[in-house]
This record gives sequence, C-alpha cells and structure tokens, in this order.
Amino acid sequence: MDPLTRIRRQFEDNAQLAQDSAAQLAEPIAQAIDLLVAVLANDRKILVCGNGGSAADAQHFAAELVGRFERERPELAALALNVDTSALTAIGNDYGFDQVFAKQVRGLGQAGDALMAISTGGGSANVLAAIDAAHERGLSVIGLSGKGGGRFNEVLGPGDVHICVPHERTARIQEIHILAIHCICDGIDAALLGEG
Repeated sequence: MDPLTRIRRQFEDNAQLAQDSAAQLAEPIAQAIDLLVAVLANDRKILVCGNGGSAADAQHFAAELVGRFERERPELAALALNVDTSALTAIGNDYGFDQVFAKQVRGLGQAGDALMAISTGGGSANVLAAIDAAHERGLSVIGLSGKGGGRFNEVLGPGDVHICVPHERTARIQEIHILAIHCICDGIDAALLGEG
C-alpha cells in the first residue's frame, strides 16, 4: 500500500470510529461534564492520571482547565499526577510503580474531588490502584478506556462514569479519548460561561 493510501485510511478509520462512538459515548460524556461542573462549583479539584499517551492526555486535560480551552475564564483546579518526577520516582522506588498515582491521590485528594483515570485497555495497575485510593478518599471517578473496558468494569462504582471507546486499537482509542476530553472541556465552559 502506498503512503498516501495508508494516510487516507488512518483518517477514514478515525472518522468512522468518531461517528460510531458518538451515540454510545454522548451520555457518559454528558455525565462526566455534570460531575466535573459540580466538583468545580464546590471549589474542589480534579486529579488526572494515565501512562504513556494517556499521561499526555492527562496533562493536556489539566492544562485546558488551569489555562483555558477556547474561551477566557477563571482558572479551574486540575492537576495531572504524572508530571512530578520527584514524586513519581520516589514513590516508585520506595513502594513500586503500581503506587505512583495512588499515593498522590491519598495525599492530595479530598472528599468531593474527582479523579479522571485514563487507560486505553482499562488494565494499568497504577491507574487501578489510583481508582481504589480515590474511592477510599471519597472522590468521584471518571474512567476513560477502550478494548471493552478491562478491569475498569470491576473497579468503577455506580456513582462513577465510564467512557469506554468501542474499539480495540490503541491509536484509535486515544484519538477518541482526546475528542471526549475536548467535549468535556467545552461542556464545562458552556456550563460556567453560557453558550458561546
């Protein structure tokens, strides 16, 4: 297959999955928006975690909230737990990599806060441990996954929100995750600032 055909196929696959996902994911994305607006309206904060590409998505989401998405507004409290290299390496060295997010959730999270946990397959041990820690501390959880949801199906509770992309390929799941994150940012802005 020539490079142009491969490139076009990537775009077509992305567009098809976005279309297929819209009906299935609109409701949980709307639930995530409502949950996070309530968290922010109560002067609470949003913690976000993930590994690899999901770590980049966590940072992206936190940056959109603390800075801005598309419109000027007051700063919103959000923190990506994968950015503090001293905390990550100290916790990883002393307690194991599985605890790098959970320890931070226990140290920084308070009842009424929210955790957005991102794992393309729903099986990252450190993200699962962070969800458990969030539940211990009274945080609501939004899980972003794919590949059928993996262990997220077991650990997410009835008050949590699960945004599970209906696909098996990591690249496609991550592309829809960032679209979902942008929908959430837009929804938060619309709730706080009105339609724009």
